[in-house]
Amino acid sequence: MGATRALGTKLSKGTTTPADIAGLTSIGGIEITADTIDVTPLDSDGGYREFIGGFKDGGEVPIEGFFNPDTESGQVAFQDSLDSGLAEDYKITFPTTPKAEWAFKGVVTGFKVGDVDVDGTINFGATIKVSGRPVLTVTTV
Repeated sequence: MGATRALGTKLSKGTTTPADIAGLTSIGGIEITADTIDVTPLDSDGGYREFIGGFKDGGEVPIEGFFNPDTESGQVAFQDSLDSGLAEDYKITFPTTPKAEWAFKGVVTGFKVGDVDVDGTINFGATIKVSGRPVLTVTTV
């Protein structure tokens, strides 16, 4: 199968009664990186450095959209999340067959409302720092 259209991708917050975040135009992807630890001995073959894997980092998920002050949209709650500093449950669900989704805990590290232009809309944005291991699940049901 070829490419899948992004329309229908959702970001939700919470687990027991997850709430979709409304009005999003962009959801950044999860990019996992790993540190390395230099384990080069003095008798390294050919004088090349040797490494093993270190700590991994789930990165950040930036989101952007059209500002909606309705509390049901979930956007305004990002300021409360930023203030609390607690890791919360998030899920990015893709409109694919089979179903694919990222589940992760994240801490809100950025929140903005109000980038405006005379011919534009009122914009909203937030940044979620992934905390711990994000899990990509692909299901056939």
